[in-house]
Amino acid sequence: MGQAFGCLQVDQSTVAIRENFGKFDDVLEPGCHCLPWCFGSQLAGYLSLRVQQLDVRCETKTKDNVFVTVVASIQYRALAEKAADAFYKLSNTRAQIQDYVFDVIRASVPKLDLDSTFEQKNDIANAVEDELEKAMSAYGYEIVQTLIVDIEPDEHVKRAMNEINAAARMRMAAKEKAEAEKILQIKRAEGDAESKYLAGLGIARQRQAIVDGLRDSVLAFSENVPGTTSKDVMDMVLVTQYFDTLKEIGASSKSSSIFIPHGPGAIKDVSAQIREGLLQANAAQ
Repeated sequence: MGQAFGCLQVDQSTVAIRENFGKFDDVLEPGCHCLPWCFGSQLAGYLSLRVQQLDVRCETKTKDNVFVTVVASIQYRALAEKAADAFYKLSNTRAQIQDYVFDVIRASVPKLDLDSTFEQKNDIANAVEDELEKAMSAYGYEIVQTLIVDIEPDEHVKRAMNEINAAARMRMAAKEKAEAEKILQIKRAEGDAESKYLAGLGIARQRQAIVDGLRDSVLAFSENVPGTTSKDVMDMVLVTQYFDTLKEIGASSKSSSIFIPHGPGAIKDVSAQIREGLLQANAAQ
């Protein structure tokens, strides 16, 4: 309605392209403008100066023959000082940007293996931005930002990568478990060795105490009973201990039965065997 009266309103962040008899005349800034149609002036169209975003999905192959889908996000805008170029030179801006993105990604990713593609996605984004900046500046557009927002390998490849990662973690867990078991076994062996060492000390002290006790008993008995020899006293002590042992075995309800030669004539043999065993143990110490 306003154009019918020769008036035109241009909104903020927008410019209007004015033509005179079909030829570019001027770029109209935001505000109210006079558009005398009777003198050949007409509105060719509007051009937004806002930042726009284009998401591009590009399928390509890495150096190690893995197909991936790279998702790039391109943020761009038309320049007010080059509004005429942005309006007239390109018929489909988004398709043009998409073609440049395809070209750069398909030239960059095949030089990298899959892991390097993930690690160097910022380098890929910079390469895309540099190429777009050089190409689109001639058409009156500015590339604000280029982002590689996602890299999607084939589903089978992702499953294989997850299995490799899981296997590596399981291998690490098994290694840590083996180390823990090794430490436990070492500590258990050290404890067992220490226990046996202390038990050996106890047995040695016990035998030494027995020997000392027998020696003291023999000496005391020989001094108090004239005419007895050390051998007589030793035989009497050993026989006494022998009968005490039989008494303890018989008094215990849970002891196993022991059958040994026994008789009045065997006492001397028993004492001789016991005495010989003690003397051999003492000599071994």
